[in-house]
Amino acid sequence: MSTTRTAGSAAAKREGWGSLRKLPSGRWQARYPAPDGETYTARTDDDKPLTFLTKTDARAWLASMHTTIARGEWERPSAGAARRRAEAAAEQARSISFSEYADQWIARIRAEPKKNGKRRALGTVRSYKGKIDGYLVPEFGDLLVREVDLERIRALTARLDNIPSPLNPKSKFNGVTRPVLTVLMMILRQAARDGVIPAAPAVSLPRQETVIKDDDAGTDDDVATPDQVEALYGATPKQLAIMVLLAAWCQLRRAECLGLQRRDIEWLDDGGAILHVRRQLSANTGDYSNELKSEAGKRSLAVPKVMLNRLASHLHEYVGAEAKAPLVPTNARGSVPLSNTRWGYIWMDSRDAVPGLPPRFRFHDLRHAGLTIFAQEGATLAELMRRGGHSDIRVVLRYQHATMARDRELADRMSDRIEERLHARGVGDEPALDGDEHLHIKEASANREVMP
Repeated sequence: MSTTRTAGSAAAKREGWGSLRKLPSGRWQARYPAPDGETYTARTDDDKPLTFLTKTDARAWLASMHTTIARGEWERPSAGAARRRAEAAAEQARSISFSEYADQWIARIRAEPKKNGKRRALGTVRSYKGKIDGYLVPEFGDLLVREVDLERIRALTARLDNIPSPLNPKSKFNGVTRPVLTVLMMILRQAARDGVIPAAPAVSLPRQETVIKDDDAGTDDDVATPDQVEALYGATPKQLAIMVLLAAWCQLRRAECLGLQRRDIEWLDDGGAILHVRRQLSANTGDYSNELKSEAGKRSLAVPKVMLNRLASHLHEYVGAEAKAPLVPTNARGSVPLSNTRWGYIWMDSRDAVPGLPPRFRFHDLRHAGLTIFAQEGATLAELMRRGGHSDIRVVLRYQHATMARDRELADRMSDRIEERLHARGVGDEPALDGDEHLHIKEASANREVMP
């Protein structure tokens, strides 16, 4: 922007409004008084000096500026140029393709911390990238981000729903649709915050459903019995069999088992032991990670007596003497932890060798066996959350059926004790209800109006 007071040059020619001046180059310069009290020379839309080949051209421009001011549409040249640059940038952003914006989004979440100040785990970023490359870019690719509308998202959802589940071909849910749509909506919400689109489409994510069980499966169908756990322990190579006990009786996740080191076992003076969960083995990188599934994952657990001797024997025979020696090494007393992939193959062989296990029984299901028994022994929900390293109480509520079964057993035993004492005193001698009377009471209760 170039501003000056009304003092002009001898070469300036006053017009009815503003002034014109012929420059030494032979071109003409136009100047005008602005509403802000300043005098401005003609400027281009990008705020650079503007001169004219002829006096007529300069006079025409001056007339047009006079009209602009009269209409109240004038703005300082620098402000107008900044506004136009912003509008051009916004238009360019609105014209970005989905694949290009998705790449920018991945680069952003890889570099920027989350709301809690921590960076996302490398495995999380890779998971997002995999869903983008595997499902979203093939679907939307060169399409502009602003063209990814509700109709196209519904079409994508239908195609994702038709992908069969690799874990259970009979399942209505494949474990693909929800995670892919979740990543898509994260991208579109960021696009809305960046001004690329006015707002993210109103998409309702499908409810998370299990792909393991059939529709007619019961709540206990993935819970192994202690005998089955013992059989799995016997079917697993001795060097690695401790994995079965760590998952079932210490309720550890697979990555937590593989992330254990010798220093994580604390032996007590009375022969007991404490297991400290402080890291996991990343399935993506094969390295140790101090970032567990959640903050609740960092916990210290009492090792059950049923596995103490086997744990001590495992440490003596297969674990290196160093404090950081992996508890489950690739080779006996080695320094490299067993990989997630290799354990997966070993687990399938062990599982297939044990008859009577629930269909498609997972290594992770061993946690359910241990936590179910823990609940049956009277553990509170808070104690179950701590033991399993859960941060969401809704996940732990699945074990409520075990505590309720125990609660009913205790209530019946209490009832027997009360009846025994009342009968001893000659009271409470009302005859027991027969089956028809029970049914009558049940139907009456069902028909009774429920008070608010």
